[in-house]
Amino acid sequence: MLLNNWTINAIDKIERDFQRSADTHLIPLSSSPGSNINLYIKDESTHPTGSLKHRLARSLFLYALCNGQISEGTTITEASSGSTAVSEAYFARMLGLPFVAVMPRTTAKAKIDKIELYGGKCHFVDRSDEVYQEAKRLASECNGYYMDQFTYAERATDWRGNNNIAESIFIQMQAEEYPIPRWIVIGAGTGGTSATIGRYIRYQKLFTRLCVVDPENSIFTKYYKTGDKSLTLDSSSRIEGIGRPRVEPSFIREVIDRMIQVPDSASMAGIHYLYRQFGYKFGPSTGTAFYGALQLASEMRQNNESGSIVLIAGDHGERYLDTCYSETWIQENGFNVKDHLKYITNAFEALL
Repeated sequence: MLLNNWTINAIDKIERDFQRSADTHLIPLSSSPGSNINLYIKDESTHPTGSLKHRLARSLFLYALCNGQISEGTTITEASSGSTAVSEAYFARMLGLPFVAVMPRTTAKAKIDKIELYGGKCHFVDRSDEVYQEAKRLASECNGYYMDQFTYAERATDWRGNNNIAESIFIQMQAEEYPIPRWIVIGAGTGGTSATIGRYIRYQKLFTRLCVVDPENSIFTKYYKTGDKSLTLDSSSRIEGIGRPRVEPSFIREVIDRMIQVPDSASMAGIHYLYRQFGYKFGPSTGTAFYGALQLASEMRQNNESGSIVLIAGDHGERYLDTCYSETWIQENGFNVKDHLKYITNAFEALL
């Protein structure tokens, strides 16, 4: 496809959105004087579409446009549990393109409402492992384009820099007591962000280590240990945004230094602790990362190590008011939050 005025204008619109967006905040949780271990949250919920996936969606659209795969009127389809689809719906509306999100029926209603607010349509499937083929089928039926975040997330973003999330973290940490983090902690959905951060760390020759936290009912931890890409699970993660039943093409195990599997109840306890202690409402994947970061901090303290840990907050908790922040929903789904809250409280207070 030859470069034309529509494509030029589309790229310009996306670039203008980037220029209008300030960087996301880096929030200190435990950086008090006398503390040997400082904990920070990189708050990706402040993007225009409320999640880390705003960066990914922008990159995916630019990648497809520059590869000649999107033109005026192209219908965009995506397989998503919600946040990526919200961000892609935002950019599709910006470019005047039809957008269809294929997602499990269990996706949080607030995400569905946001996709529809941006003019997108939601197409539901019963099982999370059905989203891929259904999104591909819908794109084929209308001669559209399947964005396929699970394949292209690791390559659409420039991992060498260009204001990616890794570069942003290290720039924001420059004036801190321990400017080079000992650990960066994040959950994996596509694996694209962990690939970007892991590659950037190596490219910049830094001694930061990357820890990926994984919820229950996710295949990533087992794949990390075995290297067997054929592994699958029949069940699906209950922590929206992270964990997958199959090994996604964008998940690059070789750039990850450690994986920690976190109980789902601990993920829920993590976000409730952050809200009660600091007033921040984040999505459940942030609870997973917070719990993993506390485990790493406890190990550092036991080994008399000092340094900083940065964890990624993936999205805003407003999307989960009727689920993760509902006591009724928590009880109905059998999450044992109280016991994990005790561990989190003790682990965090030990850092101060």
